[in-house]
Amino acid sequence: MKLQVSELENGIRLVAIHGKLDSAGVYAVEMDFRHHCLGSQKKVVVDLSHVSYISSIGIPLLVSVAKMLASNSGKMVLLSPQKNVYEVLEMVGVTRIIPVYYDLALARRAF
Repeated sequence: MKLQVSELENGIRLVAIHGKLDSAGVYAVEMDFRHHCLGSQKKVVVDLSHVSYISSIGIPLLVSVAKMLASNSGKMVLLSPQKNVYEVLEMVGVTRIIPVYYDLALARRAF
C-alpha cells in the first residue's frame, strides 16, 4: 500500500492510492492520506485507478475526508476507480457524496 502525491495547477493536489483499501491498507496509509488531503489543501483529486479492492474499512476513510474538506469550503473528487471498486462505491452511496471522473481534465474542471 502506498500513496503518491503531486501538485497540479490552480492549487489542486493529486493523491494516488496504490493497493487495497482493506483494514491493512487503510492502517498503512490513513495518517498520510489525511495529512495530504486536509492540510492547507482545499481541492483534492484521489486517483483510485491502482486500488484493486475497497472494503467497509476503506469507504469511511474517503467519506470522512471528503466531508471534512467540504466543511472547510474544499472539495474531493475521485478519479478512475476500477470497475469492482466503482461498483462498491456506487452500491453504498459514496458516488452521491463524492463525484467520480474517468478523465483527469474533467476532474480538474470540477473545482
